Amino acid sequence: MTARSAVKAQRFPPALVGVIATRADLRRAVRLRQLPDFFELRLDALLPILGEVESSISKLRAPLIMTARHPQEGGKHNLSPTRRRELLQRFLPVAQLVDVELRSARQLAPLLRTTRERGVGLIISVHKLDRMPSQQWMNAQLKAALRLQPRIFKLAVRTDTPNDVLELLAFYTKASGRVPLAAMGVGKCGRSARVALLHHGSVHNYGYLVDPQLSGQISLAALRRIRQKRRTDRI
Repeated sequence: MTARSAVKAQRFPPALVGVIATRADLRRAVRLRQLPDFFELRLDALLPILGEVESSISKLRAPLIMTARHPQEGGKHNLSPTRRRELLQRFLPVAQLVDVELRSARQLAPLLRTTRERGVGLIISVHKLDRMPSQQWMNAQLKAALRLQPRIFKLAVRTDTPNDVLELLAFYTKASGRVPLAAMGVGKCGRSARVALLHHGSVHNYGYLVDPQLSGQISLAALRRIRQKRRTDRI
């Protein structure tokens, strides 16, 4: 089996991801009774409280996704590639998945090698948060990401109109047959995009714990209700 076909063969049911980006998120996550399938630690945003994060790791009780977002893709504190690599390396021993932006893959190549050597899953992500890109652009990002053999490709784009949602769904429908795909919208129609994509089988569905960081995001509790309805409807 080729590397590409190995990636293509992997399939995952829709999973819920609780995003931890603030101290309030972290404290809520520790207290949750109904756990998500994963917690994502936004290490760039959590930079001022990393000591508290480390002391709380054992209390989170769900598999962890680590990311340190690029400043041009919504990252906090304007972190350099070196600083982001250090953060990811620091938390790699407790990660099940690491999320690295496509634009950062070359700069973080040593980290990607270490991730694979340790058997940690790789998410390659693209965040186009200022506008809805073209099908051609999204396909080009997917093609570039596939060369890195990710376990999951993640795409977040701006969806301000119903047509934007349809464009994102059209891309998802074609691309999800090539790689496990997590897709989502932000903006005025971000919520409807996320609901539709969960129903279509987006492998990761991200929910906030306390407050949304961007318009169109959905709470983890609401995502849980939406997923349960999806399961009920399919019975």
